[in-house]
Amino acid sequence: MAASGGAWPPPPPPAVPSYAQDGGSGWGASWTAEEPSARKPSAVPRGGLVAAVLAAALVAGGVGGGIGFWAADRNEDNGTDSTTVSASEAPADLKREQGSVADIASKALPSVVTLEAQSGNGEGGTGTGFVYDQQGHILTNNHVVASAAEGGKLSATFSNGKKYDAEVVGRAEGYDVAVIKLKNKPADLRPLPLADSDKVAVGDSTIAIGAPFGLSNTVTTGIVSAKNRPVTSSDGASNKSSYMSALQTDASINPGNSGGPLLDARGAVIGINSAIKPADSGGLGGGQSGSIGLGFAIPVNQAKNVAQQLIRTGQATYPVIGASVSLAETSKGAVISDRGANGSGPAVEPDGPADKAGLKSGDVITKLDDMVIDSGPTLIGQIWTHKPGDTVKITYERDGKERTVDVTLGARKGDS
Repeated sequence: MAASGGAWPPPPPPAVPSYAQDGGSGWGASWTAEEPSARKPSAVPRGGLVAAVLAAALVAGGVGGGIGFWAADRNEDNGTDSTTVSASEAPADLKREQGSVADIASKALPSVVTLEAQSGNGEGGTGTGFVYDQQGHILTNNHVVASAAEGGKLSATFSNGKKYDAEVVGRAEGYDVAVIKLKNKPADLRPLPLADSDKVAVGDSTIAIGAPFGLSNTVTTGIVSAKNRPVTSSDGASNKSSYMSALQTDASINPGNSGGPLLDARGAVIGINSAIKPADSGGLGGGQSGSIGLGFAIPVNQAKNVAQQLIRTGQATYPVIGASVSLAETSKGAVISDRGANGSGPAVEPDGPADKAGLKSGDVITKLDDMVIDSGPTLIGQIWTHKPGDTVKITYERDGKERTVDVTLGARKGDS
């Protein structure tokens, strides 16, 4: 998973973020963004996967037919009664219990879309999004639509099979959030309700909807396994990174689930499925890795704030402290670097928020409010849960002594 560990104001998350002096492999290098189902030779072809599923269905059907004929033949020859018991016919209008997974899925699926993004050279993949408002805006991940952002093609297919062309409204690479808009939108759009992700508790039930490996309208279940997970994600296709303080879930999430909703037990969105921790042995067919029960979602409160900015202005604003921090993996805290972005200039921006608060190069930030900070990426993810103008309490160590100071966050517009 990618994280922007960087420069304050952090530059657009680069391979070596401006806010991070050390590039290196970076913290969280083993985490990967939950990619769209990519159309690349190394990926499992959608056709191949579907073919395997169909083959299994045909074999089962053949066996079932054979057994059925054998039973009928025995009954005809021997006059014995069948020993099987048939379920009574279910009424055509059978309704699932309110609040059941089946009930929630039936209500949510019409508002979830499978996205197909294609760049100008024909490369692209499949991801997921969901209806954000009745104006035709769809919320998803930046890494799902990035390939189509510059002159590419983008389409959204609903669960009823209807397909619509779409265009990118705005993208925030650091947050890994994007908003697209349907062209010639249908009149009956039903936005998914948004929950308050700050009130989510560990152990709450979760439902994930998406198109894993291109299998559209797939529903999986689990629980909220943890909150405030510092996650640095990257889709592996570029040196761009994203940072989040994520919701962790064990609901099965795979490539193609990216951008899809993570729902609570009421069917309200609590997050955007965005990244997974893949198994070290690699993924299905030697291509993209699959779920091992460690999935991560962008909390919807943050995603909503970013989406509103993208719809309004086309770009997002990032809160910053005005200091570059190291991205090196550590358990001691976020170390303010010796030099600024790309190794030039001061690490602490003159007259910036950190400078005004008295922070200096070499200071080790160990807490932001009550949240323990163990690395630069963790600090960035926590800062980005706030808004410019918010005042946060920073605990840091200097010369072996612990100090605390209030910092009023500044702002950086856009990813560049």
